[in-house]
Amino acid sequence: MNRKISVLGDLETSIGYKFKNIKFLENALTHSSYSNENKTYKRINNERLEFLGDSVLSIVVSRYIYKEFPNYPEGDLSKLRAQVVCEDMLNEIAVKHNIGKYLVLGKGEEATGGRDRKSILADAIEAIIAAIYLDGALENADKFILDNLKDSINTLVKGKIFSDYKSYLQEYFQSQNSMYKIKYIVTNEEGPDHDKMFYVDLLVNKKKFGEGTGKSKKIAEQNAARKALIRLGEINE
Repeated sequence: MNRKISVLGDLETSIGYKFKNIKFLENALTHSSYSNENKTYKRINNERLEFLGDSVLSIVVSRYIYKEFPNYPEGDLSKLRAQVVCEDMLNEIAVKHNIGKYLVLGKGEEATGGRDRKSILADAIEAIIAAIYLDGALENADKFILDNLKDSINTLVKGKIFSDYKSYLQEYFQSQNSMYKIKYIVTNEEGPDHDKMFYVDLLVNKKKFGEGTGKSKKIAEQNAARKALIRLGEINE
């Protein structure tokens, strides 16, 4: 495979990293369809790099959100990480850096629009992350990942990931109309004092809007608010 250094140099400028060994980048951009069609190429492609890049991406994002959001419980951290490292987000990075232009594809994949295929582009980003990691250590991979994902993480936090569902629900209705009144009413309690289960109805302007259960009134109220937010389409289940 012949890759012009000047062309890859443009990509290096875009991603903000200069490779010491350009072979890492070349491999990261080589799709399995090319190596499968070109047996003399020794079947070298970006699948192994993609495997490694997935792990590097996960640890970098996990460490960042762990430090940045100390009040988030494990469940919210997991949800946030899943949204950050998803295919759609990686595809956005690929489009930003015009990765499709640099991909090395087999003729079949090329003919069927592989340069614009979301899954291929997302995999290529993971492979590039691994290539940077192998060529320049975790520090440089960390920089590339956070340079491209930090803003998206903050956007997700502001709009989609919440520990305090009650507060967010209150803010949501206040933004719609200041006349909305939210109230939580305990409708039932079951079990002994040391193991009670509380049942709560969520009322909006005196009309039932949701319900929740929990081992305490606060947990039941939070669960009712969470279900209401899911109903409103503000968060995912």
